[in-house]
Amino acid sequence: MGSHRFNRSTTPFRNREALLDDYTPDTFVGRDDELDEYHEALEPVIYGEQPNNIFLYGKTGVGKTAATKYLLRNLEEDANQFEDLELATAYINCDGFETSYRVGVALINALRDPADQISESGYSTSEIYAMLWDDLDADGGIVLLVLDEVDHINQGEDSILYQLSRARENENLREARVGVIGISNDLTFRDRLSPKVRSSLCERTISFPHYTATELLEVLEQRSEVAFKSNVLSNEVLPKCAALGAQSAGDARHALDLLLTAGDIARGNESETVQERHVDHALERVEKEEITEGISNLTEHEQHILYALATLDAEDGTPVRSREIYPRYRNMCSLSGRDAHTSRWLRDHLDELGMLGILSVTEKNEGLAGGKYREYDLQQELTLVVNALEDTLASIGVHESLRSYHEG
Repeated sequence: MGSHRFNRSTTPFRNREALLDDYTPDTFVGRDDELDEYHEALEPVIYGEQPNNIFLYGKTGVGKTAATKYLLRNLEEDANQFEDLELATAYINCDGFETSYRVGVALINALRDPADQISESGYSTSEIYAMLWDDLDADGGIVLLVLDEVDHINQGEDSILYQLSRARENENLREARVGVIGISNDLTFRDRLSPKVRSSLCERTISFPHYTATELLEVLEQRSEVAFKSNVLSNEVLPKCAALGAQSAGDARHALDLLLTAGDIARGNESETVQERHVDHALERVEKEEITEGISNLTEHEQHILYALATLDAEDGTPVRSREIYPRYRNMCSLSGRDAHTSRWLRDHLDELGMLGILSVTEKNEGLAGGKYREYDLQQELTLVVNALEDTLASIGVHESLRSYHEG
């Protein structure tokens, strides 16, 4: 057993932060067409004109947020040369802000100094709007408000999107010109918006498609030049990370996580170079982390489904049909004080969990005797699934069959 002391030794990294989420490169590669369109949509700002409302959509890891931070950084720097142009930006991630009220509070706090923040309770919705308009007008000039993961706002709770994108037209603002940039990972979110919200928020709509393996290789080459020392990556490392990222729905975040983790593993092994075997080990680790995060992001009912299937798996009762999962799912809902959905809803969501790689789905056809049906099984290690369901287990208790798999 090692001493687990911390000492500096061999490291392949020059600047590890260049592979992290919050790093913004000096130049942006792999998204030329999207950047051209986005740049054009932002261009009225540099003339001091009313900004466009812009809606960006595309799957996770395709560069929407990174492109936004890159262009806004350039825009803010270039705006400084014009004395007649006042520009401010505010960024919030809407994960956890499901209502217009909470989004309004978050925006007020993003615009204010840390010493002047407001609490999330104690105000009416009209008071929140009044404070927001006052704060925006106090700044004056042009204000760009970035609402990342805007699809987290609940359906029917999106009035703030209309209010913000039409604030000047509706005479809520007199001094400030506000532009809203909405970013969504949900390709159907735009269609769920009410017509008036959709027409105001989506003045300019920009789609970010999946990265190709070639584009991902460009991204990795650019970041690796900053992140790693010279000649420490073997020739196979970047192409393999790019190929694996392309297989994972063209996800640049996945490819960068693989490269980062491979570097960490190499350093942990006191290796002077990062080899293909380090990427192989990184893939195992990253996939486990992504599955854990994916499970934690499931809805409460989806977690109940997974919990029910996990108990059957622990009892060697899988693969199993949905009709055998449903009674246990219903029992989980009863324990949590929730009404169970229908068995048809259960089948639909079992298939969705299969598409996420959490379950395996097998089609069966027994002809006239048994007909067609589907069987479900866990595709991930039971211990991994049980630990990812920690909040659910803490809420409704640990099933007897899972006690030996539960770390707590």
